Amino acid sequence: MIARIWHGRTTNEKAAEYLQFLRERAIPDYRATPGNIRALVLQRHEADVTHFLTFSLWESFDAIRAFAGKDVEKARYYPEDKDFLLEFEPNVVHYEVWDE
Repeated sequence: MIARIWHGRTTNEKAAEYLQFLRERAIPDYRATPGNIRALVLQRHEADVTHFLTFSLWESFDAIRAFAGKDVEKARYYPEDKDFLLEFEPNVVHYEVWDE
């Protein structure tokens, strides 16, 4: 199993609207991809910005490619992200997940 973690930041003023977008559009997109096991949103307010992490679990890198494209290290963005995000981090991170 592979964990895929993406990070983005928005202003505190736009945080609630961005969370709504993630919940209604992005997370269902993750979950609809064959091989996705789980997708969650983590949120943290800090000073003038709000941080978001999408934490998704995948069966394999092939499943991630079906979602993200050939270069699995590259972050995937939606057109709506330009209305919210302060910058576009180019990459995500992946971790192998081991269970007992």
